[in-house]
Amino acid sequence: MKNVYFIGIGGIGMSAIARYYKFKGLEVSGYDRTPSELTASLESEGIAVHYEDRPDLLPEPVEDTLVVYTPAVPEDLGERVAAQQKGYQLVKRSRILGEITRGQRCLAVAGTHGKTTTSTLTAHIFTGSGEGCSAFLGGISRNYGTNLLMSHTPTVVVEADEFDRSFLQLYPEIAVITAMDADHLDIYGDHAHVIEAFKAFASQVSGTVIIKQGLDITPEDTRARILTYHYTDPAADFHAENIRPDALGHFIYDLHHPGGILRDIRVGAPGWVNAENSIAAAAIALTYGLDPAAIKAGIGTFEGVKRRLEVHLNTPTLSYIDDYAHHPAELATAISSMREIFPGRRLTAVFQPHLYTRTRDFAREFAAALSQVDRLILLPIYPAREKPIPGVTSDLILRDVTAPEKVLLTKEELLPYLEREPLDVLVTFGAGDIDRFIVPVTELLKKRAAL
Repeated sequence: MKNVYFIGIGGIGMSAIARYYKFKGLEVSGYDRTPSELTASLESEGIAVHYEDRPDLLPEPVEDTLVVYTPAVPEDLGERVAAQQKGYQLVKRSRILGEITRGQRCLAVAGTHGKTTTSTLTAHIFTGSGEGCSAFLGGISRNYGTNLLMSHTPTVVVEADEFDRSFLQLYPEIAVITAMDADHLDIYGDHAHVIEAFKAFASQVSGTVIIKQGLDITPEDTRARILTYHYTDPAADFHAENIRPDALGHFIYDLHHPGGILRDIRVGAPGWVNAENSIAAAAIALTYGLDPAAIKAGIGTFEGVKRRLEVHLNTPTLSYIDDYAHHPAELATAISSMREIFPGRRLTAVFQPHLYTRTRDFAREFAAALSQVDRLILLPIYPAREKPIPGVTSDLILRDVTAPEKVLLTKEELLPYLEREPLDVLVTFGAGDIDRFIVPVTELLKKRAAL
């Protein structure tokens, strides 16, 4: 192949593969529905991106072109239909990632939440240790400013995405499973089928599968050795003891593992959730055989992932955090972490629900998680790949929220509302286009903080 064309190139997983093929010297281009910071980065790297459905822009000749698509793109999109009709080699993103990782030492992180931070930290530990790795990540590493790392070593770290059963294209040597919550029920139908898919993923691991303590993965499900990790449970093979936060919300702990104790690890990214993710990343690195001192150093220099508890402003009287959380369990975890980072302060959350089906399936769980803030600002549902479902709106969540204050706003009303309301700690949550507000909200709050 001389050309690789991406339909949905602005997706976090798609963009990493696009960068990979650009690195390999192929001509790379693609389509996405809307411009974003990520597509702007791709364009600055010499990758042509357009934002209209233009079948005429599919590269030619057909036989020299590979077309990669994400299942999030509608089947009736003109470019996807044209690629099928004209005989292009048309493949899903997940299959390409599976092909790239075959023949390498694949280290995969799966789970309905926590996988992006854990895989990014794992890649950072390997890079900093000198062992090196390539990495396909589901977020932008704040250490490296990218979601793709390239190395000449045969080790590759991959975020194993359960959406559309994509992770079943991977055959890792070592894998972590962080959580198996009900999610993507538009794909799986029910929680039982989600668990079934994770068991199938575990069955494809050849060496060691490291699971969060309590998950239902047994020796009947996999030929791999099973180890466990947990933040505090002493029954887990990998767990923390002597946990203490510092004044900035960073956690320090001693890691108990099958080979001994690694003392006084300080996590470079704040919040207890990052401490828990660091245990999973350390478990991969220790199982692989990295030097414990290098692992401790890597955890300490980890700056986190963009849009994962990302701090944009932090003063004693006004702070702003942005987070990608879009599932009830993620929201509950993030809110809990922020309560520890900012004890005694008033928390205002802005949440943009993602997908009609997810809102319909988890409205009560969303309401319960969001009831833990002091004030909730709820935005309309971001539809992504879906069409509206009658009766499914953000009101399904709002009506059951018991936070002291709650309000439903349009996106156009958000900035004027924030400008006139008193704020202490503000967090924006969501996986849709709420990230477009990060810069204007930060600028607004910086001006207020300077007054």
